[in-house]
Amino acid sequence: MLLAIAVCPLAVPHWWESNRHKFLVSAGLGAPILALYLVTRPAAILGMAEEYVSFIILLAGLYVVSGGILLRGDLEATPATNTTFLAAGSVLASFIGTTGASMLLIRPLLQTNRERRHVRHTVIVFVFLVSNIGGMLTPLGDPPLFLGYLQGVPFTWTFRLWPQWLFMVAALLAIYFVWDTRAYARETAAARRRDRTEVEPLRVRGGLNGIGLILIVLAVAFLHAPWREIAIVAVAAASLRLTPRPIRRANNFTAYPMIEVAVLFFGIFLTMIPALDVLHARGGELGVRRPWQFFWATGALSSFLDNAPTYLTFVALAQGLGLTNEVIGVPHAILSAISVGAVAMGANTYIGNAPNFMVKSIAEEAKVPMPSFFGFMLYSGGILVPLFVVVTLLFFR
Repeated sequence: MLLAIAVCPLAVPHWWESNRHKFLVSAGLGAPILALYLVTRPAAILGMAEEYVSFIILLAGLYVVSGGILLRGDLEATPATNTTFLAAGSVLASFIGTTGASMLLIRPLLQTNRERRHVRHTVIVFVFLVSNIGGMLTPLGDPPLFLGYLQGVPFTWTFRLWPQWLFMVAALLAIYFVWDTRAYARETAAARRRDRTEVEPLRVRGGLNGIGLILIVLAVAFLHAPWREIAIVAVAAASLRLTPRPIRRANNFTAYPMIEVAVLFFGIFLTMIPALDVLHARGGELGVRRPWQFFWATGALSSFLDNAPTYLTFVALAQGLGLTNEVIGVPHAILSAISVGAVAMGANTYIGNAPNFMVKSIAEEAKVPMPSFFGFMLYSGGILVPLFVVVTLLFFR
């Protein structure tokens, strides 16, 4: 499944553009797993189906509601402006989720940079910060932290991750500012002149959808299935009905990115069932006992498998080691390492976290040439992996 996502856009790019073809690949690769587990462990299929439905409903709800908020305007796309966008998104992600923040800000960021030729690096760092690392401070920010909250982690416990959050956000913003300054200098004089002259102040339309985002956050925080999903669907339906269509047209709002995420993660959720079973059954043989080991083991798997069940798997592994019971049966340092690894290393690949693919799809619809699956990993390997090494030395030794 992972190889298909990585290779097909390069080998058969035109064929791969169709979401129908993506679904055929997902269904074809997932069918043997489905048949095996329906016979041997149907409860595993049912549990994964429930998680998949909740996952897609939450993403779709945030996508629909945030797509009804139109930030119109065209700021001067200087390095300072773009860095401010990324900083604001890094804060917002912890309070309305990485998906909500990504969908709310990616379009105005692309609009602001439409006069520039060098935009790819801005979208890449946006994925790093807004779609992943920014959502580390509350259980609402990223699915693994919300699952931890449901497992008994206090709601305010994630605030203790602020040193790691602040260090990574500040480091990436500094790297980006230098990178964008160099890229801005390579823009043509005509492009910079057009960027300065075609400036419009930001204006918000569809502000009622801001209340919708708050309602979704409250539903996630205080309701359980199926009422949580019913509430999210109701808010999304109200948003679709009440938001004027010109707002969504101006946002270039289409169902394509959400359908792409749904069909690809359908295959990922199915095919990762045996991989996670292997972790549950043989995880103790990994020799993972120290915080830095949990950080890298959780992060490495979260880069390629869904980070929510990976988080739960390593929490269960830590609980089985009989270490100090400081929170849900594990030490604070171990849970911090698992949490930071699951959230931050979701930025390593396009499939590490659902908003990654959505942002890629929206950027490509705006004619921004995004890197391939392996090309994106070159960026994350060159920028994020050294950063994670420093994080290990500072926080998880």
